[in-house]
Amino acid sequence: MKILIRNLARTTTEKEIRILFAAFGSVDECTLVLDQDTGGSKGFAFVEMPNQEEATTAIANLNQNNIAGNKIRVKFADA
Repeated sequence: MKILIRNLARTTTEKEIRILFAAFGSVDECTLVLDQDTGGSKGFAFVEMPNQEEATTAIANLNQNNIAGNKIRVKFADA
């Protein structure tokens, strides 16, 4: 299941996102979207979790949480 995470602090790393989601289950892939010009974070990322139940639990527990000073938004990514 592909999950979209929005409103991330620009200082948040892929490793931090992976650790955050790994607390709820297996993470296949984590991709922090970077600006091509600056190389800095654009403030959103995608996480792929193979187990739908774990993905649903991660979304329920992480959506609207304050992470690194920002209230993140977490939902299933549109196909």
